Amino acid sequence: MSARLRLGTRGSALALAQARLVADALGGADIVPVKTSGDRPAAGGDKARFVREIELALLAEQVDLGVHSAKDLPSELPEGLGLAGVVAREDPADAYVGEARSFGAVAEAARIGTSSLRRRAQLLAARPDLEVAELRGNVDTRLRRLADGDFDGIVLAAAGLRRLGREDEIAFPFDPSRMTPAAGQGALALEARRGDERAAAAAGGITATTALVELTAERSAVATLDASCRTPVGVRAALSDRGVLRADGFVGLPDGSEWIRDTLDGDAGDPAVLGHELAERMLAAGAGELLERAHAAA
Repeated sequence: MSARLRLGTRGSALALAQARLVADALGGADIVPVKTSGDRPAAGGDKARFVREIELALLAEQVDLGVHSAKDLPSELPEGLGLAGVVAREDPADAYVGEARSFGAVAEAARIGTSSLRRRAQLLAARPDLEVAELRGNVDTRLRRLADGDFDGIVLAAAGLRRLGREDEIAFPFDPSRMTPAAGQGALALEARRGDERAAAAAGGITATTALVELTAERSAVATLDASCRTPVGVRAALSDRGVLRADGFVGLPDGSEWIRDTLDGDAGDPAVLGHELAERMLAAGAGELLERAHAAA
């Protein structure tokens, strides 16, 4: 009998829950927690800090598949590694947690917690009266600070709350036209060594085609925009039951004073082209300048 696959993952409660979903889908696998740079208190830097040590473990053959929140996976992967699969996607929407039951019902000048520049920009673009304050930590820490009264409401990924069995905390999901999600939000990406046919076959066997198509378009758009976690960018691709792939994009300044949105329909058979074309349209409309100003202000 061949040895079970080893899944490298961050050690947070959410990351472990996600790795268990993958292990179950594979019919069993060993979960190997890896401490990443992003797990350190007050960690800064680009989003690669959430995956770098897992990638090093892959390259050292200490694990066979890296399990990542797809929004944490940089556009360019290290030499020798590749995206091997994407499991079925959870709800990619952002969710409001608090007393209000709609965005319009959020009290004027309410204090809203988030660590995301993308969320900050879109909250303030729609509601400049709000006070958007820094909120870091894992999901439990953020919910506890809300319960302690530090904030009137907080914004989290609906997928994370659902995977932790905390969906009852969701007051309402944001419409993507108002709060465009991060590229890859709600999707779990599986990373493997190039040439590792066993790991690639296992990842391919549990890959959801719809999730892969959507993620491919989103990652293509982010790569074309040359965006980073220090710039407010949202991209959401959705494949309809009729086979139409629609991509929505957002680029803005952190204070919500300026932004660009665009939507484009395209061929689901070539999602990377759709993502690239959406980003090119946004760049032509001035997204590049906004991104430069946002990066300088970060």
